[in-house]
Amino acid sequence: MKMHRGARAGLAAVAAAAVVVLAGCSAAPPPLVPTHSADTGALREAVDARNIMDHLEALQDVADANGGNRAAGTSGYEESARYVEEQLRAAGYDPVRQHFSYEHDHGHGDDSDGENIETFNILAETGGSDEHIIVVGGHLDSVPRGPGMNDNASGVAAILETALRMADSGIEPTNKVRFAFWGGEEDGLYGSRHYVDELSGNETGQHSVYLNLDMVASPNGVRFVHDGDGSTFGDNVPNGSDEIEDVFLDYFADRGLEAAPTPFLDGDSDYTAFLKAGIPSGGLFTGDAGTKSGAEAQDFGGQAGVVYDRCYHESCDTIENVDTELLEELADALAHTTIAFATATAVEE
Repeated sequence: MKMHRGARAGLAAVAAAAVVVLAGCSAAPPPLVPTHSADTGALREAVDARNIMDHLEALQDVADANGGNRAAGTSGYEESARYVEEQLRAAGYDPVRQHFSYEHDHGHGDDSDGENIETFNILAETGGSDEHIIVVGGHLDSVPRGPGMNDNASGVAAILETALRMADSGIEPTNKVRFAFWGGEEDGLYGSRHYVDELSGNETGQHSVYLNLDMVASPNGVRFVHDGDGSTFGDNVPNGSDEIEDVFLDYFADRGLEAAPTPFLDGDSDYTAFLKAGIPSGGLFTGDAGTKSGAEAQDFGGQAGVVYDRCYHESCDTIENVDTELLEELADALAHTTIAFATATAVEE
């Protein structure tokens, strides 16, 4: 996650530079009606904590072997990407790299201090119609200071495991699901911004849903769901974002699990570019440098008056910093919501 929150917080066609090419249409398609009652039990059963922890252990090993981090433009990022790609290929996907570069000044405000970072996103997709594309994304890079196991190997592991188990299940989605692992998030949300910037107007209209996972295993965490209907924080978000929030909230409620709304904050995570492009967005989050309230401690357990993640952007954000039970709960919610929209139908208004 790029900044801490003050509030509560194979591809159909790919150009040589790995720019996504989508089938065009002349107007935005009608909105999707998600399948709230989708039978996702088998997929959720397959998406378990042991498999997810295996991915985290692999990414921790990568950081340990590469100076303690997996930051964009480093060998740690490259090895992290290779691990993700190998897992996806073994499951039958055809992952591609979408390359981009940016100038990073390390926050010193000195133009002469700029460093050119060359990095990439990883994209892999299911079959299904291009008319409605569901993007499920989270950032793969860490900060230079640490290995980034909660921020955001936790989101990467949940997304990767959902993709792998979807392939194993033989599910044939009605709508194409594109799994995205973003680069350059910690330096300024560069990967997701590049992805959205490369879309034409018609291509943007084909993107019906964006699901974001950024920090989903905070050790003093809360099951936060982004406020898609604006009922709590008055967020000005694209129509359809309320449906995403509803699917997540209904899922948790059906299992007797508390959940709380959290606002979208401009420039805070990879949902920003999608929201600005008018693409319905939502996602999950368990807290970063904000402080857990007494009410949240009563509802979710943990310690009131203590930050959600004391190792946020620090070297101690290791695998020992991860709440495994919370991670599995949110990974199951992601699997359910992904299928709910992958099997959704469009209703003409």
